[in-house]
Amino acid sequence: MESKDRVVEIDHLYRGLLLDRAGSNSDSEPARDNDNHNEEEEPVLYTASFEEAEENFVKYQTAQWVLYSLLLILAWGIGLFMLLYLPVRRYILREDIRSRKLYVTPNAIVYKVKKPVPFPFLGVLKKEKYVLLPSVADVVIEQGYLQSKFGVYSIRIENIGVRRPPSDDVHIKGVANPHAFRKAVLKRLSSMREEVLSREASAIGDVPTLRICHSPVSLMSPSKPPRHDSLTHPGELAILQKLEEVGSSLKRVQTLIEVQNPQASEPVD
Repeated sequence: MESKDRVVEIDHLYRGLLLDRAGSNSDSEPARDNDNHNEEEEPVLYTASFEEAEENFVKYQTAQWVLYSLLLILAWGIGLFMLLYLPVRRYILREDIRSRKLYVTPNAIVYKVKKPVPFPFLGVLKKEKYVLLPSVADVVIEQGYLQSKFGVYSIRIENIGVRRPPSDDVHIKGVANPHAFRKAVLKRLSSMREEVLSREASAIGDVPTLRICHSPVSLMSPSKPPRHDSLTHPGELAILQKLEEVGSSLKRVQTLIEVQNPQASEPVD
């Protein structure tokens, strides 16, 4: 029971994400019913068909039911009641496959079915399943031995998430052209990946690159010796200051010598 409740909760979360994404694209429109709103806002890219496989599907399920009934007759005798229930079973199968809807939207795979309960006078059972395309790992086409005898295919939508076990994969039987459905899903997944890559490439292209540029004037002007005030190394500045102090000191000493001994500075004949 906990596993079923968890699967139902995840399906509701998937559907809520789809509704939120669809609603963000049409904020100016008035609020509508959730189902109609989702169908109108999400265009259908591909619709799978069950109509062509209806007869084969009913025959396959009938043969499977008869085999189980015969085995149960030999075991406990319950199979006799199953054989008596066979007409009702065939009616439920036809209503089931006629009500199925399976289609691909830009963001999800949608599967809807409405079939009578085991006792049809008690009502119908509705089931809707939304599988987000980014969570789809692959669409597997399966056909067992008995299915191959009646030309019936089944598809299994594998999930890419690690939190959902393989038993939670979506299994659908009776799809008329499963290869075309798988091709449509993979094509949409490929286009989504290309859109993501293009957005990433455009985002990288928008980032400004830092380059060292030289103006034509600076390139054509003759080179000049570096000025003392353009030096930025603190050691070089200190050395230059010391040299200037020593030079000024030498000048002062020479001036004092010339003042004290003026004859030394006169030229000799």
